[in-house]
Amino acid sequence: MDKADLYETIFKRKSIRKFDLTPLDENTLKEISDRLQTLEPLQENIKIEFKILSPDLVKRRMMKKAPHYIAVFSEVKEGYLSNVGFMLQQMDLFLSANGLGACWQGIPTLKKEALESSNLKFIILMPFGKAQETLHRTNISEFKRKPLPEITDIEGADEILEAARIAPTATNAQSWFFTGDKNLIHANYIEPGRVKGLLTKKYPPMDVGIGLYHLKLAGEHFGRAPEIIFDKNVAKNLKKGYKYVASLKLSE
Repeated sequence: MDKADLYETIFKRKSIRKFDLTPLDENTLKEISDRLQTLEPLQENIKIEFKILSPDLVKRRMMKKAPHYIAVFSEVKEGYLSNVGFMLQQMDLFLSANGLGACWQGIPTLKKEALESSNLKFIILMPFGKAQETLHRTNISEFKRKPLPEITDIEGADEILEAARIAPTATNAQSWFFTGDKNLIHANYIEPGRVKGLLTKKYPPMDVGIGLYHLKLAGEHFGRAPEIIFDKNVAKNLKKGYKYVASLKLSE
């Protein structure tokens, strides 16, 4: 599997839910497994584990079957959900860039044997395999996303922010908001209401992690030497109901 241009893949990837159930060959699975060991973390101090599982270890809960699943387990500490989003999105893009389908799935869970295979908390699954539907979008208009003015008040950074705008989010909620300026982008999310939050509270920080990885790829693509930093002082100036995650520092 070649290391394709992940930035270009941002603009054509789609969530694949119909799979050819034929298992991938051992060499391909090994390359995917090796790739999982090289993923860049958002926060290096959080323990995380990725496992490739067969479908017989997954409780699909009415979701369509896939030949393989990436299960994510994580230590539970501040920032762990955003870290999961940042890292697993690297695999989403890598698989898509190399001709395989994948999607984020929060509804299925694992059978007891798989849950007990890790000392860390099970977080989420990513089914993957050969697609039995069109693998890629052909036009950016196919993305059903909010326009930039609804997710940011930053001016002069559209080419960077566009990569985050079209990133996937749980139920396509797009509950993020980017503040700062063209050289320092703060990634935040809008906290869900009390009732909705009972079911979905883990997803907004995870979604922001996904968006941050897209922002970082865009910064690299445009030669802006992106650096992710954490500045908790940003939270002091946010509107009520907004939660700060991290910032992307860009060179001039």
